[in-house]
Amino acid sequence: MTAVNESMPATDGDARSVAALIGDAHRRHWPTVLASTVRVSGSLDVAEECTQDAFVRALQTWSDGVPDNQVGWLTTVARRSALDRLRRDATLRRKLPLLLMEPVVAAAAEPGEQEEPPADLLRLVFTCCHPALGRESQVALTLRLLCGLSTPEVAAVLLIGESAAAARITRAKKKIARAGIPFRIPSVEELPDRLDVVLTVLHLVFTVGHTSARRVAPESSDLTGRAVELTRVLAALLPREPEVEGLLALELLTLAHHAARFGVDGELVLLADQDRRQWDHRLIAEGVALATAALREGEGRFALQAAIAGLHAVAPSWEATDWRQVVRMYDALLTRWPSPVVALNRAAARSFVPGARLVDVLAELDGLAAEPALQGYVYLPATRADVLARLGRVEEARQAYGEALGLCANDAERRFLAGRLAGL
Repeated sequence: MTAVNESMPATDGDARSVAALIGDAHRRHWPTVLASTVRVSGSLDVAEECTQDAFVRALQTWSDGVPDNQVGWLTTVARRSALDRLRRDATLRRKLPLLLMEPVVAAAAEPGEQEEPPADLLRLVFTCCHPALGRESQVALTLRLLCGLSTPEVAAVLLIGESAAAARITRAKKKIARAGIPFRIPSVEELPDRLDVVLTVLHLVFTVGHTSARRVAPESSDLTGRAVELTRVLAALLPREPEVEGLLALELLTLAHHAARFGVDGELVLLADQDRRQWDHRLIAEGVALATAALREGEGRFALQAAIAGLHAVAPSWEATDWRQVVRMYDALLTRWPSPVVALNRAAARSFVPGARLVDVLAELDGLAAEPALQGYVYLPATRADVLARLGRVEEARQAYGEALGLCANDAERRFLAGRLAGL
């Protein structure tokens, strides 16, 4: 077991303090502990149960002293629990359909030993994103296992019902078990064909973490930090792969704005109104370099999105942004990756091009309202409201802001939209 720091006891045995500490550990370390335990148990379900047991054990014992290495302690307990199950029931591996495991698993079965966390996490990502699973199941399972989201949280992220989210996760686990999908990182030859869905899921994970981060430091947002970490590992596995570089660039350029995203009162601040002196120019420099390298190799969707983010990052002000170039990048993105959301973002960017006819932009937005993918999408009425307000059509802008408020589930965004509505 990992050594316990006796100088860090829970304050007077305060159960609430210990529970809060373990809750934080759960948010930060669940996927790492789970991924390591899968390699011992060979079963996603057993690994989940043993990982949960480890957190319950922590709740019972950490009041006597908090381990120096929390993730090491939890992983050791979870893996020992898995090994105990295997020893108690020698027929378990014949009873359960298992993941196909690489030979390295046997060497890693000692409970005190751990591999570098990114390797196990990547194995878990590629298992969840195996092509034998449907895209919807891939995303739901990755959010559940990699990010440790509960089923209701997965449902909220994917904008589906809780029963539908549970069904996707269950079907995916059963398919993995029946098919014996391997718990491994694909070979270099296999990686390109498996990459797009992994990048899509990592981008979704990053976006969920970023939009929910509030005013905390970026590294304390579990989902954003985990997405960046795994994207960096992928970049090391696939050097000069433009879409990996593009995604990493997009993540870093987005994180660079973090300190300026919220005002002193905690309210959301739009990019147009942010104090650019607060931006992290180290992240901007790294992100722009990666985006430039990605565009040299090709114009994939993540490379193009990173290029757009880079144009915003290097502009000295909102007004000085090269809006015509931003629109050209969106044109290229629409060709590479046709999407109503991309079309909406293009229309929004077009509204800021000097001399743009806002009535034409509004007509474009009204045309997008018929897109099924944008039904219930808060940013469509919010964008319409902004354009209407700039046209001086105040009553219509009020109605559009009201529609956006009715669709918005994010508290910070709701307060922002309410402020815009009140400002009219």
